[in-house]
Amino acid sequence: MFFDSVAYAMAPPAGGGGAPGGLAGILGGPLPMLVLMFAIFYFLLIRPQQKKQKQHKAMLDALKKGDKVWTNGGILGTISEIDGDNLTIEIAQGVNVVIKRGFVADKDGKPAADEKKK
Repeated sequence: MFFDSVAYAMAPPAGGGGAPGGLAGILGGPLPMLVLMFAIFYFLLIRPQQKKQKQHKAMLDALKKGDKVWTNGGILGTISEIDGDNLTIEIAQGVNVVIKRGFVADKDGKPAADEKKK
């Protein structure tokens, strides 16, 4: 008894019983779902990350002597010399470290102590 109703529920619909056609058949397939998922990932994850990378690169290109910067290691210092891709950063009076430009995490918006005196 029970199996007869299950078999009836699995039977194709009367009147031809082919695959659904038209617009509903196209939008219900796996390909549109994949395209939709990619679009969501692009606008929520990929595009904002690319924008952030462009802003960081522009900040790195605009670095100049006297700028206060934060390194990826969490050190705050003032750029005392720029030699191509190498930056010499003064982290304390008389204490200089040399880092690559790419290891600068952020630029501190406050002017250096030397600039305040002028």
